[in-house]
Amino acid sequence: MAGKYIIGSLVATFGVAYVCDTIISDRKIFGGTTPGTVSNKGWWEETDKKFQAWPRTAGPPVVMNPISRQNFIVKSQSE
Repeated sequence: MAGKYIIGSLVATFGVAYVCDTIISDRKIFGGTTPGTVSNKGWWEETDKKFQAWPRTAGPPVVMNPISRQNFIVKSQSE
């Protein structure tokens, strides 16, 4: 009996959170715009190239974009 109230309240909570997120971030009810650094794919590619070319002197090379590459340590092909 209590389970249906718990599940119902969880579903309602996620619904309210989704609606609030959509209204605040997508419809921008408080104003503002999406920065060009987020929406411009060319800017993102150039920034990624810069980070990948960044010299590291304190350890093994690490991929600098943790979202798309999960920050794995890069191994050379000879190892």
